[in-house]
Amino acid sequence: MNLLISLDSKSKLGLQQQIRQQMVAAILSGSIPVGQRIISSRKLSEQLQVARNTVTLAYNQLIDEGYLNSCERKGLFVNESILNDRSTGIVTQHNTFTKITSPKSKLFWQKKIKIKPNNSNHFHYPSDWDKHPYPFIDGVFDRSLYPVKQWQEASRLAFSNVNAQNMSSLNEEDDSRLIEEIRTKILPRRGIKAQREQILLTSGSQHALYLIIQLLCNKKTTVAVEEPGSISLRNCLKLTECKIHPQKIDKDGMIIDNRIEPCQLVFVTPSHQNPTAITMSQQRREKLMAFAKKYGQLIIEDDSDCERNYFGNPQPALCSLGISNQVIYVSAIPKAIAPGLDVGFIVANPELIIQAKHLRQLMLGNSNKSIQRTAAFFLFLGYYDAFLMKANKIFQRRWNALRDALNHYLPNAILTMPNQGGTAFWVKCPENIHIKQLISRAAKQGILIEPVKDYYYKNKNYKADHSQACFRMGVTSIDESNIRTGVAKLAKLIREFSGDQNITLSSYSQQPLDSKNLFKKLAGATLICQTVYGEPCQIVIRADGKLTGHAGFDKQDQDKGRWWIEDGCWFRQWSSWSYGEQACFFVIIEEQQISWFNQNGRLVDTAIIQTVDYTQKNQLV
Repeated sequence: MNLLISLDSKSKLGLQQQIRQQMVAAILSGSIPVGQRIISSRKLSEQLQVARNTVTLAYNQLIDEGYLNSCERKGLFVNESILNDRSTGIVTQHNTFTKITSPKSKLFWQKKIKIKPNNSNHFHYPSDWDKHPYPFIDGVFDRSLYPVKQWQEASRLAFSNVNAQNMSSLNEEDDSRLIEEIRTKILPRRGIKAQREQILLTSGSQHALYLIIQLLCNKKTTVAVEEPGSISLRNCLKLTECKIHPQKIDKDGMIIDNRIEPCQLVFVTPSHQNPTAITMSQQRREKLMAFAKKYGQLIIEDDSDCERNYFGNPQPALCSLGISNQVIYVSAIPKAIAPGLDVGFIVANPELIIQAKHLRQLMLGNSNKSIQRTAAFFLFLGYYDAFLMKANKIFQRRWNALRDALNHYLPNAILTMPNQGGTAFWVKCPENIHIKQLISRAAKQGILIEPVKDYYYKNKNYKADHSQACFRMGVTSIDESNIRTGVAKLAKLIREFSGDQNITLSSYSQQPLDSKNLFKKLAGATLICQTVYGEPCQIVIRADGKLTGHAGFDKQDQDKGRWWIEDGCWFRQWSSWSYGEQACFFVIIEEQQISWFNQNGRLVDTAIIQTVDYTQKNQLV
């Protein structure tokens, strides 16, 4: 019997594995019937034009796995028992999925299901996001970040004979080695001192939050959550029918006032707020802790994104600030370490840990000790710290690249709130842009961006915060080299959508300044403006043709450049800012405001001119 097997030279699977995989598929699908004699290794090797030994090794593996039986002097046959655990019933027209998914069947099951998890209102990025050239999606990671070799080495050590024996124990206890690594290496850097009995491992931070919610919430519970905030957290809370109180945030994090007084639980992401990446100020943290102490509240601190603060030192965790008995700390080992890795942990009072452990046992049975032990070795060998340093450098470069690109191509966009790290920005569109249409059109050009409306619990709060459409852009999934091009394409698309909303020279009654007045008005002037990411910027235009610039609240971003005038146009070129490219503008000045227009007559940016007299101008030369 000839086999329809085709080999792909570009496949990641070797020839032997391709033969095995295709034969398994043929056996399980019935293409090769049970008891059927299969083609000899010699004939199949001639058919596929591969070495006979390759086919023989594939056949031997199938024999070992029970797919084939070898009969002496007769050949190889499909094992009759291989399909014993599969249904042999005949599929007829009466039991097809058409019948199962009928309206009547749907109504039947809707009545039977008592708990209905809701995840339908959340934006879902395409499953093939990695095939898009410009995926600005936060929280998924491109393949370049995975420390594959290091994880494989940790896995090899975890599965050694001695350790494999330890991993086979059938109990609800966590891997002691990983607990110790978390206790002594991860928690101290967040200022947390914990005992072993205060730590519970989970299948990621989302699983940890779910356990906590199930233990602490019911219909009588009132819970404060950040607004905007985590969609999955709110959906988990809804399952308990608790009362959700959305508490708005500002530049310092969750607003702490008397509105949270009736709440028994307060969920916060103080290190980098989800989804705005705002860092809660120290003063706000202390106020939250004082409220919790006064009203006996429990604080659930989600610190899953604690490592990314690019300006200044990271703030310590709330759990380290004095009332640790009332703070439940949740974090996780980053998913960017290995595909499919989900290792989270809870740090809390031992009484809560005991109950959370029992609930985890009911949900999952025994914990995955193989992944836990692999993660323990990953930490023990120093790979975790090395990964964090490398990943943070990569994310910081990408973050800065996105800031620069937004500032260059979308200077009139205003991010909702300034932040000091994280991996995402919020950007506002011009008025009257339909955000869903923009996202759809952008995706067709390979640009993936995310709407932010879903992060709000109440639509009225979204409308209060955003008079214009707003979207979110992240950097965890896109290579740094693609960021500028992606933003440039997105900016062009936004201009196309905004149409006649663009402010142009033709809409001004005043004409651009000529060469003489350009020099008179600008030489020696100081310009005050704001970057697209919400930070102050000061530019000094020296009369000798030099430029100096300072951006940021601490003036940490500095640059120098030059300027000149030709044919009634103002030219400037920075050393680093705006990619060091030469730019040419028409200039209009009205009272104390200067407006720059590009060569197409479109408004690019505005600033405030500080008054400088000629004496000061001469001193600046």
